[in-house]
Amino acid sequence: MTIEQKQQEIIDEFADIDDWLDRYAQIIDLGNELPPIDEALKTPDHLIEGCQSRVWLDSTLDAGGRMHFHADSDAIIVKGIISLLISVLDGHTPQEILDADLHFIDYIGLGEHLSPTRSNGLLAMVKQMRLYALAYKAKQESDNQSVK
Repeated sequence: MTIEQKQQEIIDEFADIDDWLDRYAQIIDLGNELPPIDEALKTPDHLIEGCQSRVWLDSTLDAGGRMHFHADSDAIIVKGIISLLISVLDGHTPQEILDADLHFIDYIGLGEHLSPTRSNGLLAMVKQMRLYALAYKAKQESDNQSVK
């Protein structure tokens, strides 16, 4: 499934939920479904700067050049938000992630219904995921250069 298709799936899922308390409940449920992160990754190196809550994020690149994200948070809403981001970006190439316009955030109303500190945290999570993508892309290009 493409990033665009996954975003549309989330938009459609949230379109049926009018009440924001119900939307928050849905986001919390998504966070509860997030697989636990290895406790060894809960280090300052994996902590996202700019989040009011603690959010740990790690990424790996598989042999096929696709990224996989692993995350956790000590706040249930934030855990749900990072779970949404992972569901959209996980399994895609660094270039696809760098090129992605994550419009679902505004379409489902997250931007306008989060507190300013949570909005900043959301932006910090997206930024960190893109920084991982940028680092992997640079590594792929470097590896390709050394093969030549």
